[in-house]
Amino acid sequence: MSDPALAVEQGKRAQNRTRRRAQVIEAASGLAADGGYDAVQMRDVADRAGVALGTLYRYFPSKDTLLVATLVESATELRDRLSQKPPRGDTPADRIVDILRRATRYLERQPQLTAAMVAALSSPDPETIEVKHEAFTVLQDIISTALTGGDEAERHAVVRALGNVWFAALIQWTVGMADAAQMADDLETATRLLSRGWNGD
Repeated sequence: MSDPALAVEQGKRAQNRTRRRAQVIEAASGLAADGGYDAVQMRDVADRAGVALGTLYRYFPSKDTLLVATLVESATELRDRLSQKPPRGDTPADRIVDILRRATRYLERQPQLTAAMVAALSSPDPETIEVKHEAFTVLQDIISTALTGGDEAERHAVVRALGNVWFAALIQWTVGMADAAQMADDLETATRLLSRGWNGD
């Protein structure tokens, strides 16, 4: 039989881990929003979050891992917000464009934080691979809300391609190669080309 007291203790530990992890991500987000990628130093994150530096490294072995995890949290929040207001449009392309434009406006609100997260997502650090997959899954989920029906493999291919275009557009915006309006227009062009002839509905 299981020990009720042990189960309660394990539950408390899990809650504490979840709380500390959230504090760390919030601290990293605040530093990045204020000063960008270079402002996120692990010791500063630990101090702001109120955790020991060793504890921070147990959760996140590198700054890039932490920032990509921050992107996962931000993208998940965005996905949840977008799900509360279904995409508008008469065609799949119209609905994807609506979703991407709304998502882009959301990311524009904190440009330094977005730039820091995109920089981390571009990192070759092998320790970030797992959390990068998680981040791209959430970003693709955002697009998937507007593209339904049809052949599953084809839909996945379109969503994946659009996700890659979105990432490339974000890089161009964060490094100053394109403004937000150009990024949104490029995403619309790619959406209409990739979803041309889609018969999912």
